Amino acid sequence: MSIKQWPRELRPRERLEREGGAALSLPEVVAILLGNGTREESALQLAERLLSENGGLAFLRQASVAELTAIKGIGAAKACRLKAALELARRMATDWQHRPAVRSAEDVKNLLMEDMRCMDREHFRALYLDRKNRVIAIETVSIGGLHSSVVHPREVFKPAVRHSAAAIILVHNHPSGDPTPSREDIEVTRRLQEAGSLMGIEVLDHIVIGNRDYVSMRGTSLM
Repeated sequence: MSIKQWPRELRPRERLEREGGAALSLPEVVAILLGNGTREESALQLAERLLSENGGLAFLRQASVAELTAIKGIGAAKACRLKAALELARRMATDWQHRPAVRSAEDVKNLLMEDMRCMDREHFRALYLDRKNRVIAIETVSIGGLHSSVVHPREVFKPAVRHSAAAIILVHNHPSGDPTPSREDIEVTRRLQEAGSLMGIEVLDHIVIGNRDYVSMRGTSLM
């Protein structure tokens, strides 16, 4: 039975209009983006299969259009709608321009964790702050392999000079999902602190993001 044959009160689109997006399950949200199903499956059944057989939302974030279209029932139009919606969500998650100043590690977590926690490679980012701890820019400094990224002070501080930043907060993810800082993380942080001290640009914190948690190296006395 197609979704159009369901009672109106059960259809995802009508529920979205009536109750808001928060009332929908993830498969229902994806079903609305897909628009329609196939001869064999409704849009909701297709969404449920897409999520359950391929690793859920983390897969959708990382998959290319080509990878999505390789899945039965997903054509180019459906794949592009999904990727466009995820790109919009990513940009909203990183839209720092109208956010308040960063006052704590929790603020950094709210700003970047949702975007970074499911990445399958280690991304090293820096938040460049003005003298009132307001974000001037967020830049990806390095993208590494499955377990680590190579970060050079030059790559971190060149944007800081360009943006006339007064301070920096470092952020990177652990693809393993465990946010515990490694010995290498601590050593990189120490090097960057020393470089910042010479340049008069303070490194305020280094946040390590896991899948469901994060660690502030400043908050745990590791820097």
